[in-house]
Amino acid sequence: MLPVGVERELADIVGARFVLTRPGELLAYTADGLPGYRHDPALVVLPGNREEAIAVVQLLARRKVSFVPRGAGTGLSGGALADGTVVVGLNRMRRVLDIDVVNRWAVVEPGVVNAHLTRAVAPHGLHYAPDPSSQTACTIGGNVAENAGGPHCLKYGVTLNHVLALTVVLANGEVVTLGSTSGETEGYDLLGAFIGSEGCFGVVLDATVRLTANPPAVRTMLADFPSIDAAARATSAIIAAGLVPAALEMMDQPTIVAVEASIYAAGYPTDAAAVLLVELDGPDAGIDADVAAVERWCRDAGARDVRVATNELDRQRLWQGRKKAFGAMGRVSSHLVVQDAVIPRTRLPEVLGEIGRIGREEAVTVCNVFHAGDGNLHPNIPYNGNDPGEAARVERAMVRIMDACIAAGGSVTGEHGIGIDKLPYMPKLFSEASLAAMCRLRDCFDPERRLNPGKVVPVRSCKEWTMAPAARA
Repeated sequence: MLPVGVERELADIVGARFVLTRPGELLAYTADGLPGYRHDPALVVLPGNREEAIAVVQLLARRKVSFVPRGAGTGLSGGALADGTVVVGLNRMRRVLDIDVVNRWAVVEPGVVNAHLTRAVAPHGLHYAPDPSSQTACTIGGNVAENAGGPHCLKYGVTLNHVLALTVVLANGEVVTLGSTSGETEGYDLLGAFIGSEGCFGVVLDATVRLTANPPAVRTMLADFPSIDAAARATSAIIAAGLVPAALEMMDQPTIVAVEASIYAAGYPTDAAAVLLVELDGPDAGIDADVAAVERWCRDAGARDVRVATNELDRQRLWQGRKKAFGAMGRVSSHLVVQDAVIPRTRLPEVLGEIGRIGREEAVTVCNVFHAGDGNLHPNIPYNGNDPGEAARVERAMVRIMDACIAAGGSVTGEHGIGIDKLPYMPKLFSEASLAAMCRLRDCFDPERRLNPGKVVPVRSCKEWTMAPAARA
């Protein structure tokens, strides 16, 4: 229960229409992009600008109310769900505040949609490089919280590599600036600590992000293979040769079939066991030689065919199939589990083979679509969540898959975050002392632990936990 009067006081700040309390209004906030988790917030408050956001956080601090910052809700770890607490939605704060073409940076509010930023700077020959598959919907504030990546992070890096500074409001209402437009700061790297903190350290008011010049030449290639093992060998050969593509993505046959049966059909061969989507960019000089080399390595690994997009429309079509693959799976089943793990690239054939074996043993369909170039796997299982037996098999399969990735020397997330979904795996990766250290770092930003309670670190590792009883269940 919220303290008496909080709803009215929030309405005084943002206006009554931007404080949501009715069940129908709250329904959209009970889940994120991972539909297996549903938590009911007490209410949702939607500040429209910096001043309102600060006043909202300061009010919640005075009234000792826990809250969860939330962007577009496209996350895939249950990280932006509130169980009986307040959601502070930031999607109304969507202004591009400044663009510095000479120094190649932009200042944006947290609710700016990722793809909209690139659209805003495109006339200047620039773009914002991090490109999650949800980039047409996800927001910069959420990208900061999750340290989001995307297909092009292989060459260009993740969100951390493209944020110069943040203005944030801490849980106690204090406003601080982390980082600088020069990219250099003295003292501790608090900006680096904040990015990827999953909404547990503060609320972004604005972000100064690095802009990247559009490459002079781009080549997008599709190679299809008779086996996943052959596609994995081609991936290893490309990276081992020292060539770093802008993107190197893999999709297996179940994913290809789902895409080609949807409105996102991209012309992928449905009889292929796997395809690689390879993008090269850079100066005109030498790029065609790189294309020829990639084709040779793919064919040496067993590719049946390698083709290069002939124009921009063809290129966009190939990318649409990859980036909308998760949406395409919505036609396969009513529910979808999307996982996210990182393994050494050299272990790709072995781990993918193990994932296939687990799927067969548990009688579930595993659809693999992932960033092959950096070993960031996304095994997905479409299923009927209303069938308890099938849901139990999916749960067992996912646990076994994640354990296999850990055993291969991997991690449990590359870009989706821990949230609540990955909490059970944290003790498998970190000692209790390491988890306790994470809690102490969190205390530096939010000593009362009112921000996004119950996320990232298992509650038992934070022994002084006192907030949000619902989050402790």
